[in-house]
Amino acid sequence: MKQNTLVSSGASVVAIDNKIEQAMDLVKSHLMYAVREEVEVLKEQIKELIEKNSQLEQENNLLKTLASPEQLAQFQAQLQTGSPPATTQLQGTTQPPTQPASQGSGPTS
Repeated sequence: MKQNTLVSSGASVVAIDNKIEQAMDLVKSHLMYAVREEVEVLKEQIKELIEKNSQLEQENNLLKTLASPEQLAQFQAQLQTGSPPATTQLQGTTQPPTQPASQGSGPTS
């Protein structure tokens, strides 16, 4: 009877080991799936950030070409002192916005 107990005990241990291995494989596959999904999301975010960065660099270059040397010097000074940029000072040297022609009060010919 003791031998039967050992055999059933050994078979029981093997069965438990197999179930543990199956559970670990299931956990592994779920984790790999979750990681793949997260990688895809991060790739998309990186792509969007690269596009946004490129757009901002183009905008920055355009603003640099449109800014006067005085504005650039003022901006550089503000960067060095750590003070926030004074947008009202920069706008003071630009031309005032024009009104659309449809709002004009005079006759057109």
